[in-house]
Amino acid sequence: MNLRLDIDVQKLETEKLRKEKNKAEEELGSLKTDYKKVRLSMRTARLGKSSEQR
Repeated sequence: MNLRLDIDVQKLETEKLRKEKNKAEEELGSLKTDYKKVRLSMRTARLGKSSEQR
């Protein structure tokens, strides 16, 4: 009986950790995308400056 409860608890904890991991991976992907957009914007903004402003 106790062993069965332990297994059920482990399964629930594992599923919770998988969900958290997936969410973290999605957030990381989103951050990477945002970072790339910011870097591109910064590069584009620098190209728009005249040689005297650099």
